[in-house]
Amino acid sequence: MDAVQLTQWKHDPEVRDVPQPDPGPGQVLVRIAGAGMCHSDLHLIHDFESGMVPFEPPFTLGHENAGWVEAVGVGVSGLELGQPVAVYGPTGCGRCHRCVQGMQNYCEHQAELTSMAAGLGDDGGMAQFMLVHDARHLVPLDDLDPVEAAPLTDAGLTPYHAVKRSADLLVAGSTALVIGVGGLGHLGVQILEAVTPATVIAVDTRTSALDLAATAGAEHTVQAGDDAAAEIADLTGGKNADVVLDFVGSDSTIQLAVAAGRSLGHITVVGIAGGSYPFSFFTVPYEASLATTYWGSIPELMEVLNLAERGLIRAEVERISIDEAPDGYRRLARGEVDGRLVVVPG
Repeated sequence: MDAVQLTQWKHDPEVRDVPQPDPGPGQVLVRIAGAGMCHSDLHLIHDFESGMVPFEPPFTLGHENAGWVEAVGVGVSGLELGQPVAVYGPTGCGRCHRCVQGMQNYCEHQAELTSMAAGLGDDGGMAQFMLVHDARHLVPLDDLDPVEAAPLTDAGLTPYHAVKRSADLLVAGSTALVIGVGGLGHLGVQILEAVTPATVIAVDTRTSALDLAATAGAEHTVQAGDDAAAEIADLTGGKNADVVLDFVGSDSTIQLAVAAGRSLGHITVVGIAGGSYPFSFFTVPYEASLATTYWGSIPELMEVLNLAERGLIRAEVERISIDEAPDGYRRLARGEVDGRLVVVPG
């Protein structure tokens, strides 16, 4: 079968012919409907090198996956052949306190694992079939198109987790600032609109991204630049944002996040562009938290999929073929993608 593989670090992905896997005990073979293409893949491809992580290429990319149950291994029950499912991404030990709560993203034994996720060390979903190593990673879908569901497993789940972290602050009269309206950010805007009464302000460098934010429900859009912080202050009557979600994570966006944040607020850096900020008593607003997040839990993925099933959120999807995937990553790197590219093997 054809698969989009990372064959070596700092090298563009390639389409290769690989064997179709067979499920062993406790495993499930999923026929892939769609696999989302993520900015974190670009960091994996271009910034990682041997020894940085406990795994090496080659492996199949794609950590945002959904499809249909094709075959099950011995000991798997509760799944029917042909059943549509979304695949929960993070790898966990499955036994620690956090894993049994569904928080495999924060597994207590991450240092002992040999993979971050399917598509991030293990073979992912950019192929006709994907081997899921444990049935607990599968979440059944109802009427939602699996292609539309695929990006929700990260691009929907990650911002949803970040929003839930700050739920107590996102009350009537509050303001949420979204920095970066890409694959995650455009869903972050929709999630804020769906589950909170907060006023949403979106910031990006691209006019097309700001248009997407407005379509997604943002009340205000701001062009990134030297005047952005002042414009946000003006829009909030000088109060600034109670919650800031930075979906980029560069030096400049974190600086804006702090400058536009409010005392007693939450500043959450979701993007992994590698930026940093000098934290001290005088560098952040008083009693404001500056935190990072990583993915989300299985129960939260169920909640995200429920929002999508009810039509409250929807990923902006552009479908591409496996053969188009290498160029898709180049387009993503050039900033030419609004929403999410999804590789559709069929």
